[in-house]
Amino acid sequence: MSNLYGDYNQKIDYVFKVVLIGDSAVGKTQLLARFARNEFSIDSKATIGVEFQTKTLIIDNKTVKAQIWDTAGQERYRAVTSAYYRGAVGAMLVFDMTKRQSFDHMARWLEELRGHADKNIVIMLIGNKCDLGALRAVPTEDAQEFAQRENLFFMETSALESTNVETAFLTILAEIYRIISKKTLSANDDADPNGSAGLLKGTRIIVPDMDQTEKKGGCCV
Repeated sequence: MSNLYGDYNQKIDYVFKVVLIGDSAVGKTQLLARFARNEFSIDSKATIGVEFQTKTLIIDNKTVKAQIWDTAGQERYRAVTSAYYRGAVGAMLVFDMTKRQSFDHMARWLEELRGHADKNIVIMLIGNKCDLGALRAVPTEDAQEFAQRENLFFMETSALESTNVETAFLTILAEIYRIISKKTLSANDDADPNGSAGLLKGTRIIVPDMDQTEKKGGCCV
């Protein structure tokens, strides 16, 4: 996986803003810490307002800087965090699969997101804490049905055990890149009456097992 990540001296080709959304204590901060720094803290405290981390990676030989915003889940911060949806090209809706209420709130979070973000935003539904299988309160089928109905990607993760965390982030970033690069190609093609831009090589996403992970759930694959 080391070839996925660029060094800090490289020119940045794209900056993708991704927001993590969901109720408090579902594990948004832990997911981000696991992806950005491969860390997990048992004593993690609730996020106040908004925090963010960045990670640079290589997609299709382009250097992409992921700017990932971790938003507070508490009700009193909702007015503040909604402003941070603007400019986001990706979002992860995170629920705790051991807390049914956190899943039931996904429809409200999704409505709020779509009310503030770009209509073409790439959204993934995340069922976190899949390591706690004995405490499961949300059947995988329920989450899959919701994701299919709302046209979302879906994956179950464990920040504690690092299950599917990197795959989830790479999947959403690769999909964002696919959409953005297609728009760029289309714009170039429109500008070139001879259509020479159409002769450019197709997009190749350097992400492992994309066919297996895209729009599929399941823990501990």
